[in-house]
Amino acid sequence: MPSLTKIVVSRSVGVWLAGALLLLGSSGLWAQTVSEEGERFERSLEENGQRYELIGSGVFTYMIWTAYAGAYYQVEGETDPQPQRDIPRRLELAYFHDIEADEFAEATTETLQEALSSSDFRALESDLEAINDSYRDVAPGDRYVLSWDGDQLRLVLNGETLFEGGDAAFANAMFGIWLGEEPLGDDFRDALLGR
Repeated sequence: MPSLTKIVVSRSVGVWLAGALLLLGSSGLWAQTVSEEGERFERSLEENGQRYELIGSGVFTYMIWTAYAGAYYQVEGETDPQPQRDIPRRLELAYFHDIEADEFAEATTETLQEALSSSDFRALESDLEAINDSYRDVAPGDRYVLSWDGDQLRLVLNGETLFEGGDAAFANAMFGIWLGEEPLGDDFRDALLGR
């Protein structure tokens, strides 16, 4: 007959092992993703032949509304946040409310007009018009991805590529909307940059 000490130790080890397995199961998912207001973002992913690592994530609030959650990535090996340098990078936004395509176009144009000099803005107008024409309405749960692979800028909605083109200057201007010196929201930018 086993001793009382062996029974207590065996039971303790069993409880510890069950707890560890439960933690490993849940932390396995935790280790691979981050969650912002219920929206999950991968910590690392591959897209168009590039491997990306998460820099930061957060939630953008407009007035009293939680508008969307987002995550910012840079190409593997570039861990210092550099959202306006010519390195492959991507921004993923998950929406909580309906937004019409023309609202995206209007906000993009106004933000870039305010952020850029008139000559820099004019230099980007043809690309800006093309990306504005590509926007689609979004509903809760939809996701836009803006990515620069080192050659071209892409705008993707729920896996469908809507825009491909532009140069590094246009990519920097677009990423600057959220991650530049005067972004839509300082707190959101800082969260995306892991500050």
